[in-house]
Amino acid sequence: MRPQVVAHRGASHEIAEHTLGAYTAALDTGAGGLECDVRLTADGHLVCVHDRDLRRTAAKKGLVSTMDLAELSDLDFASWKNPWSDLDDEAEEDDDERGVLTLRKLLETVADYDRRVEVAIETKHPTRYGGLVEKRLVEMLRDFGWDRAGAPVRIMSFSFTALQRVERLAPEVQLVQLFDRPNSWPMLRRVIGREWIVGPGIKMLRQHERLRESLVRSERDIHVWTVNKEKDLDLCLDLGVKAVISDRPRLMLDLLDARFGPTQ
Repeated sequence: MRPQVVAHRGASHEIAEHTLGAYTAALDTGAGGLECDVRLTADGHLVCVHDRDLRRTAAKKGLVSTMDLAELSDLDFASWKNPWSDLDDEAEEDDDERGVLTLRKLLETVADYDRRVEVAIETKHPTRYGGLVEKRLVEMLRDFGWDRAGAPVRIMSFSFTALQRVERLAPEVQLVQLFDRPNSWPMLRRVIGREWIVGPGIKMLRQHERLRESLVRSERDIHVWTVNKEKDLDLCLDLGVKAVISDRPRLMLDLLDARFGPTQ
């Protein structure tokens, strides 16, 4: 079975993560899904940012949760990936692809695309806003009509409590329980919902054969992060994984084309 290739924070191996440019590049390569992390700003907007602070991706002190969207919009979230781009006379400058990306803009981009693309949205916890993150997220999904079965979105989190919130607010939305410690699985498999997807990390799968066997026996759909190497893709294929989340979607697609033939 050919798994779906999900671009982790966009085509983030080549282009700064969570920028519009990273996502449009992933779409252009043929990725079947996009993955993003979301955080809530001080004035209530959901933005696509992984870290709680801005030092790594915007070279600034401060927390996402204490800043308004307007303040974040003044920052450059792309230059850290390619600090010499200003010296490239042939580089195409696009401020829209360098600034902070709102979840609404990403969903609008997906809704307007000329083929079905799915979005895997991870809510980050702990956060000062607690359950307000999931509340705002579900409200936005309703705006798009994507809070029902068959919608091209799924919500992911390492927080079991956060996913329970989403299940109460939008019971038809697909949920993915992420985890990165093998000793978490015996407890999680007893408490997560019957239809929930499981999202283990590839490093953990490589190292723990008994975990791999248990996950397969559970007969749940498995979505694995972050798969960037051929040998890791092969492991996922052996396990019957339904989705591979990768910084390098083009590489994954090329490898899958070589095994299964090009998609139509």
